[in-house]
Amino acid sequence: MTAPAAIAWGAAMGTPALGGTPLAFLGYAYTPWVLTLLAVGELITDQLPSTPSRKVPLQFGTRLVVGALCGAALALQGQAGWGGAAWGGAAAGLLGALAGTLGGAATRGWMAARFGRDLPAALIEDAVAIIAAFLVVWSLR
Repeated sequence: MTAPAAIAWGAAMGTPALGGTPLAFLGYAYTPWVLTLLAVGELITDQLPSTPSRKVPLQFGTRLVVGALCGAALALQGQAGWGGAAWGGAAAGLLGALAGTLGGAATRGWMAARFGRDLPAALIEDAVAIIAAFLVVWSLR
């Protein structure tokens, strides 16, 4: 939920410019707040040992759909419809979510093994995700 929260904050501030697109709701006044609460909730529950793997079907599928949505939002910037750029952005977002999910799980597992516990690896992974999301949205300005 970090990526959609970052995109919603950017959209609320005008970049990406999503007004008049099917994803304009990302720039509505309350959307960034709601998505930020969901992102914080995800960051907290991600630290719990009872949280299921990101690779189980429901979580994995959700990540792919959200990644496609975020990719489409970035590609739609300033466009009025759902054209070819949106589909290309959605495909890129889906592939990014796929790589991030599998690569993130592998990297976190590797770091956790080196640290001897998961918490430091989880916190580093979260920091990287937050910084990357901020940089992607900031680069649109």
